Amino acid sequence: MYPPHLVAPMKDDLLSAGFEDLNSAQKVDEVMQNADGTMLVVVNSVCGCAAGAARPGVKAALAHSGIKPDKLVTVFAGVDMEATARMREYLLPYPPSSPAIGIFKDGELVHFIERHHIEGRSAQMIAQHLEMAFEEFCEKA
Repeated sequence: MYPPHLVAPMKDDLLSAGFEDLNSAQKVDEVMQNADGTMLVVVNSVCGCAAGAARPGVKAALAHSGIKPDKLVTVFAGVDMEATARMREYLLPYPPSSPAIGIFKDGELVHFIERHHIEGRSAQMIAQHLEMAFEEFCEKA
């Protein structure tokens, strides 16, 4: 487990963009049981591809897309172990991956970006990918 002071800026990076921090299995279950509409889930991580591509790509997609998910939530792998393990149950059949990005529609996983789809890609590429997924799966305002 990583020290809280070390990961605080990495957590705040998404929280400042409007994400809800799910730091317990109970919070994950509550959100998933009330998952009407669309929800973007980010499995955050301390790794370089989270810092260089995943988090900036997610934030850019949200800033530039006219269509957005209804709810934004995040769990932090290696920090909130119980919450991450529970979220990964909802992300099945995909294997554990961090960072990772999922889109749920009415509680059903409809789109998933695994770590190997994030590594080696730029934040701009992640943002473009997410913007297309928002167009496909999220309701127009």
